[in-house]
Amino acid sequence: MKKKNRLIYLPLGGSGEIGMNMYLYGYGLPGKEYFILIDVGVTFPNMSSTPGVDLIMPDTEFVEENKNRLLGVFITHAHEDHIGALGHLSDRFDVPIYCREFTAQIALSKLNRVGADGKEVTIVKEFPNSVELAPFKISFIPISHSIPEASSLLIETPIGFIVHTGDFKIDKTPVLGDPFNEKLLLEIKKLNVLALICDSTNVYSKSPGRSEQSLESEITRLIKGQSGAVVATTFASNVARLLTLAKCAQSAGRSILVIGRAMQTMISTTSAVGLLKSFPPTISVEDSLEIPRSNLFILATGSQGEGRAASAQLARDKYMDVILQEGDCFLFSSKTIPGNETSVSKIINELTERGISVIDDQSDRYHVSGHANRPDLEVLHQILNPKLIVPMHGEHRHMREHQLLAQSNGHKSVVVPNGTILEIASDGSSRVIDKVSTGRIYLDCGQLISSNDGIVKTRLQMASRGHISVSLLLEKNIILNDGVWVKSKGLTADTNSNNEFEASIEDALELDLNMLNDRELYDDDLLENRIQKTVNKVCQRNIGKKPITTIFINRVD
Repeated sequence: MKKKNRLIYLPLGGSGEIGMNMYLYGYGLPGKEYFILIDVGVTFPNMSSTPGVDLIMPDTEFVEENKNRLLGVFITHAHEDHIGALGHLSDRFDVPIYCREFTAQIALSKLNRVGADGKEVTIVKEFPNSVELAPFKISFIPISHSIPEASSLLIETPIGFIVHTGDFKIDKTPVLGDPFNEKLLLEIKKLNVLALICDSTNVYSKSPGRSEQSLESEITRLIKGQSGAVVATTFASNVARLLTLAKCAQSAGRSILVIGRAMQTMISTTSAVGLLKSFPPTISVEDSLEIPRSNLFILATGSQGEGRAASAQLARDKYMDVILQEGDCFLFSSKTIPGNETSVSKIINELTERGISVIDDQSDRYHVSGHANRPDLEVLHQILNPKLIVPMHGEHRHMREHQLLAQSNGHKSVVVPNGTILEIASDGSSRVIDKVSTGRIYLDCGQLISSNDGIVKTRLQMASRGHISVSLLLEKNIILNDGVWVKSKGLTADTNSNNEFEASIEDALELDLNMLNDRELYDDDLLENRIQKTVNKVCQRNIGKKPITTIFINRVD
């Protein structure tokens, strides 16, 4: 039977979690498809599951295996969960990178940071301009979100048009960035949209989303009502919120200090491309120390509890020379991403212990989301009326709820988790045809490592089980006096001290090893197994666990 060309969709990140977005579209004969890659995002580690890791990225093995048929990378916008891995992974793709101007500036900074010149970055104007990479034709559709020049993508394929929303909200009066353009989307509807691949983040939020502009009066009132310094934190990339907060502070008669490199970079980059023309004047740290606290407003990075960001440093002690005092106010003008609750709570507790009042995101008076709420999703479904709706950008529960919402309004819909290859037919029907491995890539100590390497797993085991080092010193096949040495870390023994606990292991090892014959003492593998068993036996008896054990066998001539 003659094979036919097919259209496939493969999420590699972002479909099963919020963050780490990476999506692949392919068209062609089975096994010979040409591909475009949408977004190269990251997610952030936590001590409970990824201790010591700096960043987490999608596994790119499938992309690399097919990179001779990868035509280009398209970045929808400059949030870290869509662009954060670009500098680390771009050399694995070696293809052009397409994005709008503001996103391009962020892309270039990330590439320059890793020593790349960024010549592969191409700035694309919005629709009706397009990039033709046969068999695809791709246009950037301006959409409202919480960062300048966010875009949905209109992807023309030989069997129909796909709209990949990226992150979006319905905001017709944004403080900064593109408004929601219903007229343009209605024009796109006339193309008879085949599939809508759609943001699912806020599917459980039942009220229509609010405009960024709606925050100004409440935030201004809050700032005016404070007698001490006011600190506000939000996502560094939410430039519209930074502008809102700064203008409110200015209206309240306060001088503005911006601390944290990410925030400063975003403000300068947005200004450099001409998108931010009215940001109030800011002051230096040195000048802020001379200003009465009732006249000081601080914008600080670290809304998600990042340990090295400005907010965390202010909560612990100070940032540079800036110190918070009793009577100051700290505002979280942001939503806490699931998984970051513990880190954020730690900062809140540290602040309140010092007499600083904290206002978080619970009331929704000082934050609006950059994502479409449930009613807004229905509006987009109705405007575009696609043959198929595929939820993305969410945990599995978000995508399943989005599917049910679409189906309740008469749309075909399917949930496609990371690693699932979906074939989409011209009539909007679809079927799962294969699955690929979707692990993780960790940035750790400046190196990229696979989640399958076991390094992080070993750290977790050491954290929960402790660690013991055993050194054995032999001369030929004779264990020397004091030739068995044990050192433990992260263990609490039932004996009076760690020295006694370690001595009990040494005694048990000497007794056991002295029972071996000459041949066995020459066999390093046998010695390691015997030492491991003895250590496990003693530790299980004394402390109820088996530590990670590192064994050194040293032989002298």
